[in-house]
Amino acid sequence: MSLFLNYEDGYYSLTNAGNIFFFVIIVVLILLTALVKSSAKSEKRTDKDQNNAAKAFSTKQLVFSAVAIALGFVTSYIKIIHMPWGGSVTLCSMLFVTLIGYWYGPKVGISAGFAYGLLQFVQSGGTYILSPLQACMDYILAFAALGLSGFFHDKKNGLIKGYIFAIFMRGLFHSIGGYLYWMDYMPDFFINHNLGVIYPIAYNYAYILIEGVVTIIIIMLPPVQNVMTRVKRMAIE
Repeated sequence: MSLFLNYEDGYYSLTNAGNIFFFVIIVVLILLTALVKSSAKSEKRTDKDQNNAAKAFSTKQLVFSAVAIALGFVTSYIKIIHMPWGGSVTLCSMLFVTLIGYWYGPKVGISAGFAYGLLQFVQSGGTYILSPLQACMDYILAFAALGLSGFFHDKKNGLIKGYIFAIFMRGLFHSIGGYLYWMDYMPDFFINHNLGVIYPIAYNYAYILIEGVVTIIIIMLPPVQNVMTRVKRMAIE
C-alpha cells in the first residue's frame, strides 16, 4: 500500500520501513521528553555543582535506558523457539528491559517498560487488537511490568530476583487478557481435554518461563555476572 503501511484482511500493519521509522520517532520523543524534564529540574537547584551532577546523572539514565530498550526491541525479533500454541522464545529480550529497573529502580524501570510496550505495539499490535483494554493488557501493562524488577535493585541477587518477579507479572497480565479476550481462539487440544481453564496460563507462561530459565542460566555464569556488575557500576556512577 505504501512504504510504511500494508493493508491485508481488513487490518493495517507496518512494513519493516514503518517499524524502523516509528521506532526512531518514539526513541527521539523519549529522549527529548527526558531531556526537557531534566533541564526543568536542574533549573530549580541553586547549587551549581549539584545541578551539573544531577543533569549528568539524568542524561546517563536516558542513554543507558535507550540502549537497553533498543537491544530488547532488536532481540525480540530473534526467535529461537516457536511454541506449538503460539508465542516465541526470544534471545533474552526481556532481560534488557528488566535491567533498567535493576539499575535505576521501579520508577525508571516501569517508564522504560511502558516505552518498550509502545514499541512492541507498533511492531505487531495492529494485527492483534480486539479492544483498547486488550491492547493495554497485552502491550502496555504487560511490558511495563518488566520494570517491576526495580523493586529489587538494591537487594542481594537483585537482578535474578527482579527478573523472576518481572516476567511473572508480565505473564499475569497476558493471562488476564487471555481470559477476557482470547478464549475463543483456544486450540482443539484444550477443548477436547477440558483444559480450557488453563489455556491462557499455559499459552503465555510456556514461552515466558522457557526464556526465563534460559536467561537465568546465562546470567548466573560467572563471566556474565562480572559483566553485569561492571555495566551496573557504569550505569549508576
